[in-house]
Amino acid sequence: MVIKKILIANRGEIALRIMHTARRMNISTVAVYSEADQLSPHVRFADEAIFIGASISSESYLNMDKIIAAAVKSGADAIHPGYGFLSENPLFAARVNESGITFIGPSAESIRTMGNKISAKEAAANFDVPLVPGTQAAIKDLDHAKKVAAEIGYPVLIKAAAGGGGKGMRVVNKESNLEEQMSRATSEATSAFGDGAVFIEKYVSKPRHIEIQILADQHGNAVHLFERECSIQRRHQKVIEEAPSVLIDSSLREKMGKAAIDVAKACNYVGAGTVEFLLDAEREFYFLEMNTRLQVEHPVTECITGIDLVEQQIRIARGEPLNISQAELQIYGHAIELRVYAEDPGNEFAPSIGILNKYQPPTGIGIRYDDGFEEGMQIPIYYDPMLGKLVVHAADRESAIRRMLRAIDGFLVDGISTTLSFGRFVLNHPAFQKGDYDTNFVSDEFSSEKLDAEFEPDRREVAQLALELYLKDKRQIKLPLADSSIWKHSRRQWR
Repeated sequence: MVIKKILIANRGEIALRIMHTARRMNISTVAVYSEADQLSPHVRFADEAIFIGASISSESYLNMDKIIAAAVKSGADAIHPGYGFLSENPLFAARVNESGITFIGPSAESIRTMGNKISAKEAAANFDVPLVPGTQAAIKDLDHAKKVAAEIGYPVLIKAAAGGGGKGMRVVNKESNLEEQMSRATSEATSAFGDGAVFIEKYVSKPRHIEIQILADQHGNAVHLFERECSIQRRHQKVIEEAPSVLIDSSLREKMGKAAIDVAKACNYVGAGTVEFLLDAEREFYFLEMNTRLQVEHPVTECITGIDLVEQQIRIARGEPLNISQAELQIYGHAIELRVYAEDPGNEFAPSIGILNKYQPPTGIGIRYDDGFEEGMQIPIYYDPMLGKLVVHAADRESAIRRMLRAIDGFLVDGISTTLSFGRFVLNHPAFQKGDYDTNFVSDEFSSEKLDAEFEPDRREVAQLALELYLKDKRQIKLPLADSSIWKHSRRQWR
C-alpha cells in the first residue's frame, strides 16, 4: 500500500513528532488546526494546513466529519491520530477506512475490544494472561457487589468499564462505604464516557505500573520492545516514566513480554500498542488494560532500543512485514521522561494558564525535548496542559537521573508554573533514586510543604549572595558631587 501523504488528526507536540518522521521518510504531511492553534508550530511545519473549526475540541479535533473531509480535500492517503482526541475511537477508525483512507493504527474491532476493560479482560483470559481477581462483567446490583467484594477481600477497586485516566475509579476499604463509592463511580463514568458500567477487582495496595510496548504487523508477526516503568502518577495519570524498570529482571521481562504479545493476539492487533500491567510486592503481574495507540511516553522506548515507533507504525500501515525480530532487540542504557505540564505542583497541580514570556528548553548530549510551543505563545485553556516531554538517555540509571536534573536546572521558563519543580523533587528523592517506589508515591511522599522545603536552601543561598553583593556595591559605589562636570554632563544627557 502506498502512503505518500499523511494527515495528522492532532495538534501540538505529537503532531510535530509524527511530521518529523514522515518528512524523513519523504512523506508529505497535512496539519489540521483550530482557531486557538492558528499560529502553532505544527501548522507552519506541515506541508499543508487546513482550518477545521473553533477552539473547543468538539468543533475541531473531535469532529470526525471535518477531519475526514480535510483528508479527502488534501488528497491524503492516510490519517495518523496521534494520541488523545479520536485515537482510540473505533467509529473514527472505521469511518477513515470506509472513506478509502488508511488509518495508521489497529482495526476498529481491536480498538473496540480493548477500549472496554471488561471485554479486554475476557479476551486476555482466553490466552491465560494473569488477571487481578474480580468481576469479569459489569456489575450494577449492590448486593452482588457486596458479595464479590467479600469474596476477594477488602480493599477493592471500583473501575469504569469504558474509560481510564482515573475517572470512575474509587478505592473502597470497607463494606459500609461500598454503596456510596459505587454510586459515585457509576455517576462519574456516565458523565465522562456515557457509560455507567463498572466492575470490581482486588485493590493491589502497593502496585508498580509496568507497561510493555508491542509491535504487530499484518502478517502475524509480533515483538515486544521491553518495558516502561510508569508508577510516578498524579490523579492516576503518569508524570514521570523510565525504561527499563529497575525492578524487572530478564526472566520476568520475558514472561511479561510474552503476556503482552498474547494480549495483542487476543484481539488480532495490528500496529504499535501498549499492554499495561500491575506488579505487586511479590513480583506477580496482572493485566490492566491495552492502549491501542502511540503512548505519550514512547520516546523512552525509542531511546533504549533505537527504534522509531512512528516509522514502524507507518510501515505496518503500508502492509510491510516487521523488519526486526525479538532476538535482535536489545536494551541500550537507560531513559527517563518528565512530562512538563503547565500546572502548579505547589497548588495540587492546578492548571497554570498564561503567556510563555521566557521559554528556552535545555539542549545537549542525551537530551530530547518534544514540544509544540514557542516563546511568547499563550497556553490555551481548551486542551491538555502539557507543554512537552523532557527526555534524557544515558549509559545507566544513575547517569540518567543526573542528566535529567541538569536538564531541569537548565530549562528556562517564565510566565506560568510548570511541573519541572515536581520532577526535580522526585528525582532527588531517596526512594526514587533507590527504585523503591510505587503508584502511591505522590500521595505518600509529596506535598507543597515538602516542595517548598526542598527549595528553601536554594532560596537562602540566593538571598545570602544578594545581600553580599548589595553590601559590596554599597561600599564601592560613591556618587559624584552635584557640581562635578561629569554629573552636570550626565544630567544634560537625560533631559
